[in-house]
Amino acid sequence: MVYQVNRVKDCKIPLSAYQDFSAFKLYLLDVGLLCAMAKIDLQTIIDGNKIFVEFKGSLTEQYVLTELKSNVDTPVFYWASEKGTAEIDYIIQLGRNNIPIEVKSSENLQAKSLKSFVEKYNTNINIRTSMTNYKKEEWLINIPLYLIGNVANIINKI
Repeated sequence: MVYQVNRVKDCKIPLSAYQDFSAFKLYLLDVGLLCAMAKIDLQTIIDGNKIFVEFKGSLTEQYVLTELKSNVDTPVFYWASEKGTAEIDYIIQLGRNNIPIEVKSSENLQAKSLKSFVEKYNTNINIRTSMTNYKKEEWLINIPLYLIGNVANIINKI
């Protein structure tokens, strides 16, 4: 009924060799289950209620993980800095690339944690997923939330 996403201590290949089994996050198998357990009614989601704003990030992370698990044949991890000042929502390994994925629930596109991660590990492909359209920048690719399940296909076309 849940996905366990383990933290990785380093961003080297293979990611699975750097798992920290004592640090993990649990996610439900479905966004609908999360809404039901949190007792979020449909009208709150439709209205974009101010109360909902606080929980929107959790729902978005849940959605992205569900899409990754359903469409990408690779384990999913997360990363947090030693001091806990930065965190990357997800990291996947596709071929010889470890790819950090920063999840944003709106169009606020600051990616401070992602930027510090890229500076530390010098990753070649860096993904932010948000409500913004596809956009390839010098160091970052923004993939719209609705396309995140196609991340492997998008990266293969780069």
